[in-house]
Amino acid sequence: MTDADVIIVGGGPAGASLAWHLATRGVRTVVLDRARFPRPKPCAEYLSPEASRILEQMGALDACESGECATLAGMIVRAPSGDTLRGDFAGAHGFRGFRDRGLALRREILDSILLECARTAGAEVVERAQVAGLDSDSTGRVAGVRIVGDGGPERSLRAPLVVGADGLRSTVARRLGLARFARHPRRLALVTHFAGVAELADCGEMHVSPDGYLGIAPVGGGLANVALVVPTARAREFAGHPERYLERWIAAQRHLAPRFRSARRVSPVRATGPFAQRARRAWARGAALVGDAADFFDPFTGEGIYAALRGGALLAPFVERSLAASSHRDADRLLSGYERARRREFAGKWMLERFVALAVAQPPILNHIARVLSRRKAMADLLVGVAGDFVPAREAFRLRFLCSLFLPVPRVGPTRQDIRESATLGVRPARTP
Repeated sequence: MTDADVIIVGGGPAGASLAWHLATRGVRTVVLDRARFPRPKPCAEYLSPEASRILEQMGALDACESGECATLAGMIVRAPSGDTLRGDFAGAHGFRGFRDRGLALRREILDSILLECARTAGAEVVERAQVAGLDSDSTGRVAGVRIVGDGGPERSLRAPLVVGADGLRSTVARRLGLARFARHPRRLALVTHFAGVAELADCGEMHVSPDGYLGIAPVGGGLANVALVVPTARAREFAGHPERYLERWIAAQRHLAPRFRSARRVSPVRATGPFAQRARRAWARGAALVGDAADFFDPFTGEGIYAALRGGALLAPFVERSLAASSHRDADRLLSGYERARRREFAGKWMLERFVALAVAQPPILNHIARVLSRRKAMADLLVGVAGDFVPAREAFRLRFLCSLFLPVPRVGPTRQDIRESATLGVRPARTP
C-alpha cells in the first residue's frame, strides 16, 4: 500500500516544476516542505530569459510578470581593475530567447506562484513537514520517507519513488550517501534587500573585488536584491553580525559606497552556502535528485532557478517511465537515463561555470577578459546569452571566440579582428573612446 506514486521533498522551483509536470501526466504526487509559504529564501532571485518558457508552460508567467518584478535587459560585470562590460540578451548573435529580457522577483512571490501551479495541476502539497529520514524495503531500496510536522509524532509516507528537491543541504542526498562537496571554490553568500539603491540599471550587476563579489539586481517594488559572495574563510568575520560585515564591505568599495549612502536595508541578511557541491550521481534505487540537491557550483552565472525549473521538466518523463516498469530492475535502468540526460543538457553550462570561477579567482585573468569584452560588444552579448540559457554553451568555447578573448586589447577603435567578428555576428563594432 502506497500513499503516492512520487514523494518530492522540497517545494522550491525544482520541486514545484517536477510536481507540475508529473501531476499533469496523472502521476499521484505529494510535495513536502518544512516551511510554510510564502517564505523568504536567500537567493539572487534572477531568472534567465529562457526560464520564462517553462513559466509559460506551467501557467505561471502571467502571475510573475503582473506582480512586483523587474525585467533585466542583460548583465553588467565590473572587474577589480574597474573595467566594465555590458552584455545584452537581445544581442546580434543570431540566437533568441523565449523573452528578450530576464525576470527578477522575490522568492516569496515566485515560489508561492509555482507551488500553487503544482496544486492546481493536482499535486498534494504538505507544508511544515520536516523529513527526518528515508524508509527502505528489505532489499535496501528507498520506499518512502519519515516526516515530523507541527510537533506531532513521526510518521511514514510510502511511495515507489522519492525525489530530493531540498536544496544545497539536501537531506535526501545525504541519506543516500550521494552528497559530495568540491574543495574549490568554497564560498558563502550573504543576501538581503535594499530600498533606495542609486543608479540601478536595467541589468543585473556583478562587482568583483579581490576578496569577493557583489550582485545587485532590481526585483520590483523599488527594491534591489543585494548578494555578497565571499570565501568560506571569511565566515568567522561575520559570525553573529552578517549585516555589519556586508555594510563594511560595501562601504570599502569606492565605486559602490555612494550608491548605498541613502539606501535602506529592508530585510534580514541571510547566509547560504557553502557552494560547489555535486551529487556523485542524481539517482539511486527508488530515488532521484533535482535542482540544487543534485548540483550547484557557484552563483556568479545565475543559472540556479532556470536549472531547477528545467531539471524538473527533464526528470518527469524518466519518473513516469520508471513507475510503469514491470520490475525494479527495469525501473532503475529507465531512471538511470536521467543522469545521461542531465549531462547532455547541462554539461556546457557546467564548463562555463568553472571557467568563470577560475577567472573570478584570478583577478588578472578577469581584468583582461573584462577589458576585451568592454570593447567587443558582440562577444559580450554572446557570453551573456550563454549565461541566459538560450545561446548554446559551445558558442563560448569555439576556437575563434577563445582566441579573440585573449588577443591584445585594442587601444582605439575596432581592430580588424573586431570587424571580422562583428561581420560574422551581423553587427557593427562600436568605437571605443
